Amino acid sequence: MGRSGSTLIERLLGELPGFCSIGEIVHLWRRGLVENERCGCGQAFADCGFWRDVGERAFGGWGRLDVQRVLRLKDSVDRTRFLPGLLNGSAGEGSLAARSEHYTELYHRLYSAVAQVSGARVIVDSSKHASLAACLRWRYGARMRLLHVVRDPRAVAHSWGKRVVRPDAAPGSSEPEMARYSAGRSALQWMTQNSSLDALARRGIPTLRVRYEDFVADPQAEFGRIADFVGHTGAPLPLGGGEGGVELSGGHAVSGNPMRFRAGPVGVRADHGWREGLAPWRRRLVTAVTAPTRGRYGY
Repeated sequence: MGRSGSTLIERLLGELPGFCSIGEIVHLWRRGLVENERCGCGQAFADCGFWRDVGERAFGGWGRLDVQRVLRLKDSVDRTRFLPGLLNGSAGEGSLAARSEHYTELYHRLYSAVAQVSGARVIVDSSKHASLAACLRWRYGARMRLLHVVRDPRAVAHSWGKRVVRPDAAPGSSEPEMARYSAGRSALQWMTQNSSLDALARRGIPTLRVRYEDFVADPQAEFGRIADFVGHTGAPLPLGGGEGGVELSGGHAVSGNPMRFRAGPVGVRADHGWREGLAPWRRRLVTAVTAPTRGRYGY
């Protein structure tokens, strides 16, 4: 689920040779093509040479894509309400499967174009929709690696409750601020998303679960596990504490946490502000709602 510290992990993966991290592609269709928000390189999506080349290779140019039709297709399959069918249905049966096939064909063409433009062999998509992962499962099977990042639900609720301006939002954007959830909604989403990712793992998708708390406590060891899982065989990245850990290069993440704009030295530090910042009644609410599954993840 979002606000679990996954952006830093995504950025670190993008520093591995042969890897290309591209942000939360699930939002590309609206935030990139419709609202022309800024790419991680700082340019507007339409002005970014990387994404212009990707669009040419994938679709013969972004202008040839019927974006409104894509958005309608997305809403007809990539929603939490469709998870039971996506998890339990057959890839070859029913209209949901047909919509999923059309939907994931867009991603397949996009990922293939990114690989060609970047020269990467591994594409890192940090989309947080379990429903998108469930769709892609039918197309890629075990070729897809699922990194399941989980964080204490009380910390997640605290983060979702903050008001944060989105620096990438274009003037007149439909989303000038990062989304906010109430404590109760955050807790329910935490249950749903994590349980759905667990269900995908049980259905054979290679999955590695990483707890945020373990990652910030020992980033070198945890990122080593992640790198091994996704097929990196070279030297490990040096992940020290403080600001001098690893040098992040510029990238082209199309959507996600504002950290995607950051370049230069970055370290890994724990954020435990929720312990003082989350109101006691909200903490009790989240604790109660997530009680059925929280212990599964060690919380």
